[in-house]
Amino acid sequence: MPLVTVIIIFFNAERFLEEAINSVFDQTYHNWELLLVDDGSSDGSTAVALELAHRHPGRVRYLEHPTHANRGMSATRNLGIRNAHGKYLSFLDADDVWLPEKLSKQTALLERHPQAGMTYGRALIWSSWTDETSPRDHMLPLGVPAEILISPPNLLPQLLRNKVQSPMTSNAMFRRALLERIGGFEEAFKGMYEDQVFFSKVELHTAVYVSGSCLVKYRQHATSCSALSARAGSFRSERWPFLQWLSCYLDSMQVPVDTAVHRALRRELWPYRHPRINVLISPIVEIIERARAFVANREAR
Repeated sequence: MPLVTVIIIFFNAERFLEEAINSVFDQTYHNWELLLVDDGSSDGSTAVALELAHRHPGRVRYLEHPTHANRGMSATRNLGIRNAHGKYLSFLDADDVWLPEKLSKQTALLERHPQAGMTYGRALIWSSWTDETSPRDHMLPLGVPAEILISPPNLLPQLLRNKVQSPMTSNAMFRRALLERIGGFEEAFKGMYEDQVFFSKVELHTAVYVSGSCLVKYRQHATSCSALSARAGSFRSERWPFLQWLSCYLDSMQVPVDTAVHRALRRELWPYRHPRINVLISPIVEIIERARAFVANREAR
């Protein structure tokens, strides 16, 4: 039973933090350590984390940046990675909840598939935590067959084109050696595409085991990072720096330009590089894509 380091980063998360922590203590897998990494909170979540670390010395540790600074999610996750002792790392966002077999199932998968540096699965899009009048919970389709090992970088082109469910930090598990080798998260990115930058690095460097299990409840609420970014209308504006970064990263990794990754990237960059032409042809492209989807669904029947 290898040690798993669980990293919960939090910033003013008093409302949900204890529920996230309880879902770690409820795991059927018991060989874990918990790092509570404070990104400069000013509410009661700091006291919650400090009290828990005091009650469970050696198993739960509290970390923060110098002067209790707010450094952002990527820098805070990297602080956790640098202090991790486990063979495997698993992140849990402070507003999400794990199901009890999350660590046991994913540890077993990585032990069974030593060539995989990461595994992830399905996630419950969790709206019903508020009351019964909320929208129904649902799961997004994976977009690839379940229980499959995908060699690098074959997952990344599909993610770039939004053909498969993107991994989430809360529903994945990693080998610590891999994250140390690729340098963890890119701290220059703050906002919506922090995770996408990180997962792009992972998927370029290692095979990924995709599981069909649903092991996390991904909480929907108005103050989540994704909800705030959506209200700000920043999807398109934040995607452009991500695509530019990925282009430079592929060049630095000397990925051949004739690969599927580069072809997918060029397709995603095209509307940004040719905005006027894109406005004219995008309705035609949408009709073609709908026709292709209709034919594919008909053939699947």
